[in-house]
Amino acid sequence: MRYVWLVFLLLVGIVLGSALWTRRVPPPVAQLRPAAVVPIHATAYVISNKPTPRADSVVAFALRQLGTNYCYAGNTPETGFDCSGFVNYVFARYRIPVPHSTALLISAGRAVERTQARPGDIVVFTGTAATSTTPGHAGIVISKPGELPLRFVHSSSARRESGVKISQVEGTDYERRFMQVRRVL
Repeated sequence: MRYVWLVFLLLVGIVLGSALWTRRVPPPVAQLRPAAVVPIHATAYVISNKPTPRADSVVAFALRQLGTNYCYAGNTPETGFDCSGFVNYVFARYRIPVPHSTALLISAGRAVERTQARPGDIVVFTGTAATSTTPGHAGIVISKPGELPLRFVHSSSARRESGVKISQVEGTDYERRFMQVRRVL
């Protein structure tokens, strides 16, 4: 009977050991997300403005949606997109949760300076009314850090050329309507 208990305890130990070991094994390199903060010294850090490979993938996927029709409350290429539905659809492809609501996108991630915007960031604008002060439109930045004009891909409801397209902030009505850049990656 002693041997039965010994074998039983050995098997339990192997099962528990393998369960704990699988938790300690790091994920494959493809799933690792590059750090945005790069340590220099033990107490100093620099924020990296380089886009992550994940951001490049997000932008490439967003650009593949160019020409998709605009549809109020739409969130698929088949039905068409509204602006927040487009942003939500693109980020959901990479399992990055963002709301399907421009009013909520203004709180997604963290705010960054417009001059620090990089590919994959979300750009939020007010509505089209001249007196609007609340979020009403959003898109995904495609410009490199510091590049002007700041360009973004979005689903527009404009009478002329509606649907998923590329626009810029500087020199357009989007400059007046600009609210924030949000970083979710």
